[in-house]
Amino acid sequence: MAIMRNALRILLGAALLFAGTSHLTFARYQFAAQVPSWLPLDVDFVVLASGAVEIALGISLILLKKWRPQVGLITALFFIAVFPGNIAQFIDHKDAFGLNTDLARGIRLLFQPLLVLWAIWCTRALSLFRGQ
Repeated sequence: MAIMRNALRILLGAALLFAGTSHLTFARYQFAAQVPSWLPLDVDFVVLASGAVEIALGISLILLKKWRPQVGLITALFFIAVFPGNIAQFIDHKDAFGLNTDLARGIRLLFQPLLVLWAIWCTRALSLFRGQ
């Protein structure tokens, strides 16, 4: 089980590194489609800042052994924090990343809780609440 947790933690870290890098480079416009119109911040700032956070989380998931549960919890909270952007993309019918139908955007919404659970499980983040 430990091998699977580590492999999935590294995979999640690598995915966040890739996503964060894409925020800053080739997919910047696509990520802008996910920034809710009601958010009182500059769209480009949100895209760049969230990309920087994803890069930091990805590196942390891969390298910070001593802080894994804490990083896992922070990663899960990040996935929760960006969920309104996914909802906004669905509600506003914004196309991005090949999600050009309400069905596709709706299915994507179902995967966000899985990312939260993935971050918690592969880092043993729940141990923070059990005093372990």
